[in-house]
Amino acid sequence: MTEYIHVSVAWPYANGDLHVGHLAGAYLPADIFARYHRLKGNRVLMVSGSDGHGTPISVEADQRGISPRQVFQHYHERFLLTQQKIGISYDLFTHTDTENHHRIAQDIFLLLLERGYLYKEEQELLYSEQENRFLPDRYVEGTCYICGYDSARGDQCDNCGNLMDATKLINPHNRSNPDDKLVVRKSEHYFLDLSKTADDLLAYLEREQDHWRPNVLSFARNLIKQGVKDGLRGRAYTRDLDWGVQVPLEGWEDKRIYVWFEAVNGYFTASVEWANDYDQPDAWKEWWYNPDAKIYNFIGKDNIPFHTVIWPAMLMGIDGIYNEGSDTHLQLPYDVPANEFMNIEGKQFSKSRNWAIWLPDILERYQPDALRYYVAMTFPESRDSDFSWDGFLTRVNNELVAAWGNLVNRMLGFAYKRFDGQVPAYDELTAADKAIIERAENAFDEVGALLEQVKLREALQAAMDVVRDANAYLNEREPWKSIKSDPADAARTVYAILRVIDNLKILLAPFLPFSSQQLHEYLGYDGQLFGDLKIEEFAESTRIHQALVYDPSKASGTWTKSDLQPGQKLREPSALFTKLDPEIVEQERAYLGAPRDEHPITLA
Repeated sequence: MTEYIHVSVAWPYANGDLHVGHLAGAYLPADIFARYHRLKGNRVLMVSGSDGHGTPISVEADQRGISPRQVFQHYHERFLLTQQKIGISYDLFTHTDTENHHRIAQDIFLLLLERGYLYKEEQELLYSEQENRFLPDRYVEGTCYICGYDSARGDQCDNCGNLMDATKLINPHNRSNPDDKLVVRKSEHYFLDLSKTADDLLAYLEREQDHWRPNVLSFARNLIKQGVKDGLRGRAYTRDLDWGVQVPLEGWEDKRIYVWFEAVNGYFTASVEWANDYDQPDAWKEWWYNPDAKIYNFIGKDNIPFHTVIWPAMLMGIDGIYNEGSDTHLQLPYDVPANEFMNIEGKQFSKSRNWAIWLPDILERYQPDALRYYVAMTFPESRDSDFSWDGFLTRVNNELVAAWGNLVNRMLGFAYKRFDGQVPAYDELTAADKAIIERAENAFDEVGALLEQVKLREALQAAMDVVRDANAYLNEREPWKSIKSDPADAARTVYAILRVIDNLKILLAPFLPFSSQQLHEYLGYDGQLFGDLKIEEFAESTRIHQALVYDPSKASGTWTKSDLQPGQKLREPSALFTKLDPEIVEQERAYLGAPRDEHPITLA
């Protein structure tokens, strides 16, 4: 039966290029998961976009002396190109500065207010007397009052993951001016009343969520239980800012909706935008109001509180409004498969120290599938992992090139040359031939089950186990020798291994879409396993915005076992992957921490 799968992907701040941490934390896991479900024939809607309103954009704009919109538009365009190049197959990757997003984010605010989920009160905030303004949380830094981390942000501590009250930070200061001694002043704001949904939230987290990752589930449950015990506090829904979605109330023109609330709305607003873009204005309801649909939130661990507590609370608050006259409910996240962090050569990512591996840079030097393979093999699914250039070299050369690539190249090349460019005919397969074909076919259930549980790294390892078994089978059967003494035996072996390779093409396609498509064509098939991924322009009433979209119309790949027939014409193959020179390790390490020539922002 066809399933409806919604893949909601974390929205990156458009204040700098994407890096390998973004890829490992949310974007590649989401893409692998979405591609698998498309191959299964399920209805997938994968959405995300550039977060253009966060204070990180304002911070970057202040440093460059330009407007926040110029910063966000620049990086949004680079996000589109980068993700297209590495194959992140969004049905829609948009941004938060669209008319659609502003309108719905404001509607949600008003609905929550009307239903009594928002309350107004004065809030103590940090104020810069030097700059004559309340400082947004991202402009504030200090020592975490929970774990003692000395570089906690005003909104969240990246060390312990807890949400912060900036006024409680120890020695808070202006990030851009440590000598700016901040003072506490009061400002009136709206708050989301979490106490109204606490019981429902706890029930949601307690019921049948055993498929969640233990670290995510225990963190969310403990957050609510501790909150109830201590008296669950509201979370400020508005901010003293001049960039973002305006609060839609008279007298509040100088305040904006807090970006964390506004941005998580994006999973919903992007779904509506996608439906409108394709003249199916109600199509988004097939996921959001379908009790059989499953909504997955792919995020990094720093986003767990907002996706397991805040976002579900907001959905509970607006339930039913967008589907009046129906007894169906807005769907809460079915799973939040948050990844831990990926460090780099044993150290945490740092933009300020340029301790980062920037995707636009390395995609100029390496094949996208090589990068996808290594990152997937080191996914931080249960604990922090590490991207090391030694590891990248070893895995690409020893596994992707020597094991998988060499298996494909030598056997397709052998078949093309020795069997007149076609799949050989055979008389009767041996027990060994049948066993290796059955091994590859059985892997569909094993790999598929792991993918559905979002155990992606384990799924890739299981597929590569089949590659190793196939190589062992070949080394035992040695068709390059039997071709001289027993051509019929060589034909049996080559047919069997081509069947295995054809199966592996599909098993590996979610992880390695580019090389799998190339292999698909070498095996003599026409058409695409997946659809097109392209950048399109969409017109609004005041401007045009660009988005990355996935067009499934040409996709023909399915999660099914090979039915490769003797006599099928092959195409002349070439190497799928490039072997890496050991010298790249020191070359790449030298880039870490060194000044980077970043693409300049053109002032419009």
